[in-house]
Amino acid sequence: MDEFYLGMAVMLLLTLVGGLWRVMRGPTPADRMLAAQLFGTTAVACVLLLSQVFERVALLDVALVFALLAAVTSVAFVRRVLNDEEAGHGDN
Repeated sequence: MDEFYLGMAVMLLLTLVGGLWRVMRGPTPADRMLAAQLFGTTAVACVLLLSQVFERVALLDVALVFALLAAVTSVAFVRRVLNDEEAGHGDN
């Protein structure tokens, strides 16, 4: 079963290649932010899988911290976009 978990972790890491491409080439800041969210979600999933493989309960705490950071990042991005639109600096 450990091989399955490791294989899934590798597959998740491969999805980050697409996300990295989107961060670098994204046409809008929102696309780039969604790709950054992909990094956060994938990091949480990989850490959870590795926690099972290596039987380390402490990695569950690391995954929780990654999830919280991803949520805070999204909130900060939305607040920034709203403030820019209110100030008249929107892209549209």
